[in-house]
Amino acid sequence: MTVYIPEVFTEAEAEILVRYFTNLDGPVFALVNLPEVVKGALFARYSRSPKSLRRLFLDEFVHDLDLSGDHGVDARAGLAHAEGLYEKIFVEYGDDSVAQLGGVHLACEQASNLLTKILEWGRLMSYLEQSTRYISYDNRLGGRYRYFRDPAILNGPFGTRYVGDMDRMFDTYSSLVTTVTDHVRSTIPRSINDSDFVYRQATRAKALDAVRGILPASALSNVGVYGTGQSYESMLLRMRAHQLPEARHYADLMLVELRKVIPSFLRRVDIPERGGRWSSYFAENRENTSQLVDDMFGALDPEPMPEVSLVDFDPDGENKLLAAICYAHSHLPESQLLKRVEMLDQAEKVKLITAYVGNRENRRHRPGRAFERTDYRFDVLGDYGAFRDLQRHRLLTIEWQRLTPHHGYVMPELVAEAGVGEQFQEAMARSGALYDSLLPDYPEQAPYAVSMAYRLRYSMQFNAREAIHMLELRSAPQGHPAYRRVVLEMHRLIAQQAGHTAIADAMSHMTMVAPDLERLDSERKSESRRQKT
Repeated sequence: MTVYIPEVFTEAEAEILVRYFTNLDGPVFALVNLPEVVKGALFARYSRSPKSLRRLFLDEFVHDLDLSGDHGVDARAGLAHAEGLYEKIFVEYGDDSVAQLGGVHLACEQASNLLTKILEWGRLMSYLEQSTRYISYDNRLGGRYRYFRDPAILNGPFGTRYVGDMDRMFDTYSSLVTTVTDHVRSTIPRSINDSDFVYRQATRAKALDAVRGILPASALSNVGVYGTGQSYESMLLRMRAHQLPEARHYADLMLVELRKVIPSFLRRVDIPERGGRWSSYFAENRENTSQLVDDMFGALDPEPMPEVSLVDFDPDGENKLLAAICYAHSHLPESQLLKRVEMLDQAEKVKLITAYVGNRENRRHRPGRAFERTDYRFDVLGDYGAFRDLQRHRLLTIEWQRLTPHHGYVMPELVAEAGVGEQFQEAMARSGALYDSLLPDYPEQAPYAVSMAYRLRYSMQFNAREAIHMLELRSAPQGHPAYRRVVLEMHRLIAQQAGHTAIADAMSHMTMVAPDLERLDSERKSESRRQKT
């Protein structure tokens, strides 16, 4: 039984693809011999399409490109030899900075949602992940529902049950998508100013948002990754040390494809005394720490907590931010500036921060680095679906605990209003029972069974400048209700618990009330752009 479904192309299609993709049948492949703008556009379209990247290229991009100059190229062969200069400097002299100068666009397909979070851990890379709000997950791949089939589970005593329970969860998801979509369209009328296409897209997205909580963490996704050789090396070393078998196997697939493009930068990854020892260092530290923490605190029950808690902040944060504002425009040391700032009255402080923030015409106009002077740490107990979106913000420190069904789940009000709450609850019960059955024999793979509506505990630490970006972006009208609720509470706590009202006020593009159809305005803008082209 194969883990991945190979793609099949006609002879004519393969003759084109072989010039630009490092393999034609595997789930991992690099993009080569294409203009950077084409690679970027492909990845942008990728996140909202149910198609694989190679199929997307054939269907929507190839007809607009001049391919005549690439006849005879075979991207599968890789490089005949590493570039001499890079080889000499990087391997012989160990200059890691050279590995920051070569980048690769890599497509990572048929990855479970557990694996996508591992792939997206690194800060210094770019990611685009397939969206659960634009794509219905009841579309099949090779005749099968799109979830990861772990070989160890399938070949063990729970293999038949795993497939049966997963199929039934996807059956429920498919049924509820239709029912909830019909309910939304029966309760929210279409405006005479909106086309039928815009209305249907927006209502469908609202239903997909509400029902996605049924999807298990085994659900497959496609991720487009762009990074430097150094970033990929770091990613692969982490993945090769990871306790999830899928991550280790996927790292091997990635290494094969990346070595066809940037072999010199990845030479150390599987050398036992270099990358091998590095990965062992990660694995040993994790295992030792986990065992010690379990011995100390494993028997304790968690105390009740709200969905979002502000657990750490600097009471003097606003004064320090004001001193940082003054620093670049002054000749005084920071310690002296801080003392003088503390002596200002409230009106003077407001005047200074107002001048620095300026007139923010849109949320992309963000204040400068003085806002990095103070930060906040939040403890969140929210549904896994929302975590998936918030985790992708990389200019922060985020840690998460094991995904389990033991913190309960969140059922969207829309599901109950549509009259399908009982089916939703049955899917949650099936998910939790499968997890409990798998846990003793497959502790690392058991989270595959956990549906996205179940809650996960995670911490997020970020400075005030990142807070402006993330909280404004994720509170936008088109945002998913689950993560909108989280960031709105973060904003309230910054203002009220931390008392940093000036920083909270600088977030002038927060959206406090969401519309009935979150995606409606975005769909309107998309249609307007289409009409202009």
